[in-house]
Amino acid sequence: MDPFQRRKLGRSNVMLPQFGFGGAPLGDLFVKVGEAEAEATLSAAWDAGVRYYDTAPWYGRGQSEHRIGRHLYDRPRNEVLLSTKVGRVLRAPADPATFDRGMWAGGLSFDVKWDYSYDGIMRAYEDSLQRLGMTRIDILIIHDLDWWHHKTDAKVNAYLSQLAASGFRALEELKAEGLIGAIGAGVNELRTIPAFLDVVDLDFFMLALRYTLGEQATLDRELPLCAERGVGFIVAGVFSSGLYATGPVPGAKYNYADATPAELERAGRIQAVCQRHGVPLAAAALQFPLHHPLAAAVIPGAFKPEHVAGNLALFRHEIPADLWHELKHEGLLRADAPTP
Repeated sequence: MDPFQRRKLGRSNVMLPQFGFGGAPLGDLFVKVGEAEAEATLSAAWDAGVRYYDTAPWYGRGQSEHRIGRHLYDRPRNEVLLSTKVGRVLRAPADPATFDRGMWAGGLSFDVKWDYSYDGIMRAYEDSLQRLGMTRIDILIIHDLDWWHHKTDAKVNAYLSQLAASGFRALEELKAEGLIGAIGAGVNELRTIPAFLDVVDLDFFMLALRYTLGEQATLDRELPLCAERGVGFIVAGVFSSGLYATGPVPGAKYNYADATPAELERAGRIQAVCQRHGVPLAAAALQFPLHHPLAAAVIPGAFKPEHVAGNLALFRHEIPADLWHELKHEGLLRADAPTP
């Protein structure tokens, strides 16, 4: 596949390169990344031709936006496509001395406040502009409005109501004024897609872990609903937290948890099919989602220069159609999953 071929992003007019840079690792996700290594990674991406970068205030509690913005702010702005997220507002913690950064191995010491209101969306957008050093952001994504993060129906429904009543108006105003080009929502759970489509008109979803070589349940209901409305998607978490990058090695992760014996066995069978066709498992994982007509891009993360080079090589690896046919024949890939 050509990593820099462009695809239309859902209902918007944004044309995305089908390979982008996922910025979560630069927020020190599980692993602390030094400034020199972060800068070298971003330089490797730019020099290789990568022009779409995704980040969020949540990634390292502001650190990923700072790093990506610092690298990109003096690049030709019309060459860069940038997405970030809204829904959290960063603020100083009540007690900096005891502040816990949680899942971030490093990052910055900012607390977060959930806010999907008009004022909250505008505040998050304006704060991101300043962290990024940009006067414009191409794509804004409603972040983590789901049961995974908010736990109860009451909280999810309250935030969806807040978004529908005022927050989404902020996004529509920004788009109407040409300050953003597309509006999306990040999704970790299947039921979140119909919940959003019931209350707001989105251009696209960012699907994390939910349309991958390891999981295609979104073909049942969610992606047909998107197709009816012309809503596209960007794929994050394409390696399913690692299992479909490393294969079934000891300690492999699948969707943020230790892979179960059944998940390891299935990944091993898929890897064996890939090996018979001379294709790395990770290449199949990276390319598979883009055969869906609604898909616009994949955004694998990186925190070392060699990650960027490796991902681009995997993306360009030739995959014979027979590989997909064999996976379907063996029951390892859904028969209705779009493939060559």
